[in-house]
Amino acid sequence: MFDQVLIAEDQQSTNFWVQQTLKELEITNVKYAYYCDDALLRLKNGVRDGAPFDLLITDLSFVDDGREQQLGDGAQLIRAARDQQPDLKVLVFSAEPSVAVVNGLFQELAIDGYVHKGRTDTLDLKTALESIAKGRKYIPAAFQQAVRNKNAFKFSNYDIAIIGQLAQGTFQKKIPDYLKEQGMKPTSLSSIEKRFNQIKESLGFTKNEQLIAYCKDRKII
Repeated sequence: MFDQVLIAEDQQSTNFWVQQTLKELEITNVKYAYYCDDALLRLKNGVRDGAPFDLLITDLSFVDDGREQQLGDGAQLIRAARDQQPDLKVLVFSAEPSVAVVNGLFQELAIDGYVHKGRTDTLDLKTALESIAKGRKYIPAAFQQAVRNKNAFKFSNYDIAIIGQLAQGTFQKKIPDYLKEQGMKPTSLSSIEKRFNQIKESLGFTKNEQLIAYCKDRKII
């Protein structure tokens, strides 16, 4: 399965529970860290000593308890860890409910699996570990359809036009004027607002800024 695993989790009870789950799968060489900086140091030391970790299991959110840290969350840890060890497998174990955030972890950070903390997380964690060990990505069933929907969403020329204007700083109430100049319809403000809401709902976003960032990252605009 895995020879060496590192757990980055700031809650003692969760950290202990994950260790027990690994033991049930006969993974016994397990280290842990309560802070992202400490986790990165362990990873660096592993590479330095010629005994790199095979897998990083990390939460996304870490409570700020006043200790000064260079890395404040799991996403930053993943980026820093991959700089040190590009082939490191990464499993995110988090309560993050947003499909948009989870999809971004796969698309932008190339994580190998995501397990949502919840009712079936013990079974999901074991299944994820087995899948990753076999070289497969793991996405929990509750997220699979939503992620597929996001990846399959098709932006029309109209969508690109109105999102592009918003990204350029055009006030929403001014976009109808632009559409009229371009001969595009519908041009009413209510139609534009309705379309923005439909796109955000389909992609799992709640803010225009999230939609703009998503489109820029994928060079849609």
